[in-house]
Amino acid sequence: QVQLVESGGGLVQPGNSLRLSCAASGRTFSGYAMGWFRQAPGKEREFVAAISWNGVVKYYVDSVRGRFTISRDNAKNTVYLQMNSLKPEDTADYYCAAKGAGTPYNRYSETYLKGPYDYWGQGTQVTVSS
Repeated sequence: QVQLVESGGGLVQPGNSLRLSCAASGRTFSGYAMGWFRQAPGKEREFVAAISWNGVVKYYVDSVRGRFTISRDNAKNTVYLQMNSLKPEDTADYYCAAKGAGTPYNRYSETYLKGPYDYWGQGTQVTVSS
């Protein structure tokens, strides 16, 4: 099992940046794929970004590609989401998620890394407004 705690959210103006952090506790953090999801009021939770167990492979939803960067520091048991050039439509609660690294056949696949996750943090609010 893994427990996840997000931090770093807040209120920013369009065009500015935020870095979200997700601190994990539990055994074998490096054995987990990690993802970021977001949910705005009245909307479905959507995939934002994912990173493989070793940080080599990353995927992003089209709307954030080129603006957001997911990374991880396994020594610190932490995954990050660097968000640049923020837009009002990025406003949402952001959730960190974790699941097993996968098998050698799927652990780097887009389908697996974007797919269902098993463990979730409580979320951190990001508001982008002028």
